[in-house]
Amino acid sequence: MANEQLEELRKQLDDVNLQLLDLINERARVAQEIGKVKSAQGSNRFDPVRERDMLDTISENNAGPFETSTLQHIFKEIFKASLELQEDDHSKALLVSRKKHPDNTIIDLNNVPVGNGTQQLIAGPCSVENEEQVDAVAKAIKEQGIPFLRGGAFKPRTSPYDFQGLGIEGLEILRRVADRHDLTVISEIVNPADLEKAVEYLDVVQIGARNMQNFELLKAAGDIKTPVLLKRGLSATIQEFMNAAEYVLAKGNDQVMLCERGIRTYEKATRNTLDISAVPILKQETHLPVWVDVTHSTGRRDLLLPAAKAALAIGADGVMTEVHPDPAVALSDSAQQMDIPQFNEFMEALRTSGYLQDVRV
Repeated sequence: MANEQLEELRKQLDDVNLQLLDLINERARVAQEIGKVKSAQGSNRFDPVRERDMLDTISENNAGPFETSTLQHIFKEIFKASLELQEDDHSKALLVSRKKHPDNTIIDLNNVPVGNGTQQLIAGPCSVENEEQVDAVAKAIKEQGIPFLRGGAFKPRTSPYDFQGLGIEGLEILRRVADRHDLTVISEIVNPADLEKAVEYLDVVQIGARNMQNFELLKAAGDIKTPVLLKRGLSATIQEFMNAAEYVLAKGNDQVMLCERGIRTYEKATRNTLDISAVPILKQETHLPVWVDVTHSTGRRDLLLPAAKAALAIGADGVMTEVHPDPAVALSDSAQQMDIPQFNEFMEALRTSGYLQDVRV
């Protein structure tokens, strides 16, 4: 008898589910028609006053057993889904997404394409300390056929007492050295006010992890035409990372590259945790080139080679790493930088393993 009663109640529940399904879809169809009317009128799809009226009506007519707050939560989700239905897929898609731009974005950096399937490498010192130091590294990377020189002139540091970089003087050094060796120069800018001056020296503006959600800097980077290398924030989700890139594209600069550089987790064996799965996700979800910074993600020079192999094997457009003539006396991040002989061994190991084309001059 109890089983028969249970089955009968379950049948009633199934019937109600189907009725709810029909009613929810009918509501969705009405919401779509409202969206068309609003679009024709040029009015906003979201009307907070109207939503409040509907929630008040639900509250006034609730006879239980659900709490009013529970029903309002359920209906707010229905309202949100209905609002999304009023927009077509094309209008909802981010500019960074493949829905808007199915083909890969290929960025030309001084006649070197990035994003076309040929994998590249960026190398240079963590911080620009003096011209002799940068020149020694530039000469080494040029001999390895690498076209991209990085170096930090503005250094956002965790401690206010650590070396903060040489600023504009550092950019001037990078430019002189890059011109001497025919290299493309990349460096981080942290203040929107410095962008106008910085683009006189830089071929690529880097926005670092600590500034991924510096929205004024992102918008300012969108106003320039210089390519941007955007690093993922320390604790940013992939969606937040994509939205940060959207700020730049939305302002008009579509020359954006993404860089996975590790995220902060509970693990202490490495400086950060390299989210290697982010690479194929970003390649599938966006049309932008994707780099991997193996230096900041691991923080250990003994892990740079396997991390670089993993990044290239999983489909990254390139790898970023750091080189210093004498890491022991580096003004920042000495433990994660290779010296020049180690860098040459690193490059040979990548090539003999089948990674990177041999383009040495």
